[in-house]
Amino acid sequence: MGHPLFQVDAFTATPYRGNPAAVCLLDGPAPAGWMQDVAREMNLSETAFLHPANDGFDLRWFTPTVEVDLCGHATLASAHVLWETGRLPTAEPARFHTRGGLLTAVRGDDMIEMDFPARPAAPAEPPPGLEAALGVPLRHVAKTKADYLVEVESARQVRDLRPDLTSLARLPLRGVMVTSRSDDDASDFVSRFFAPVSGIPEDPVTGSAHCCLGPYWGAKLGKRSLVGHQASARAGVVRVRLAGDRVWLGGRAVTVLRGELTAT
Repeated sequence: MGHPLFQVDAFTATPYRGNPAAVCLLDGPAPAGWMQDVAREMNLSETAFLHPANDGFDLRWFTPTVEVDLCGHATLASAHVLWETGRLPTAEPARFHTRGGLLTAVRGDDMIEMDFPARPAAPAEPPPGLEAALGVPLRHVAKTKADYLVEVESARQVRDLRPDLTSLARLPLRGVMVTSRSDDDASDFVSRFFAPVSGIPEDPVTGSAHCCLGPYWGAKLGKRSLVGHQASARAGVVRVRLAGDRVWLGGRAVTVLRGELTAT
């Protein structure tokens, strides 16, 4: 008997946009090595594995090369699959036990909202070589526990960025989010996210990065509800509501593939 497997485009309502995640439904825990092999086979920025546990689901996320502690788009995709397949009533919140703590998701009329920990960034000196690797002047640099936030002068610079990914992978950082205030009325800020050391040259839409970007731009703009546009080639929209030491990340999702994983 195989494992149900889905591919979901997250933070978009349009197929083949947003960030694709694989979602594998399990009956119980699985070996980490096997999950890593599956994630490498899927070759997406994240593959999510979940199974019923306690009053919710255990959820783990793997890139093609490593397990990660927090992932927004694959959590959105997982909740979407649970409601779409009837494994969870639509009026019932999804509760996920993860390495990043308890995460919950609720289904609204037009989007899914997820309760995530805020990860504000503190001002920091850029590591040597970061500016050269990004190829653009750094207006402001800050750092979370694992990632750097870099503000640049304009949204155009964010969109046109062509970083040296080989050089980025040599720097002492997990990932770097490059951001600027938006230049249109549809969003408050724009961003892109690069994490070549984790096997993700560029992540199309990064929910977890908005745990940092939301508080950063909320403080700069004096707003508690914001819209972030991630300006990758696939592009996507993340809505952010600030709630103290938590952030609510909102977005839509669409299933593009349903199948069965037969190899165990």
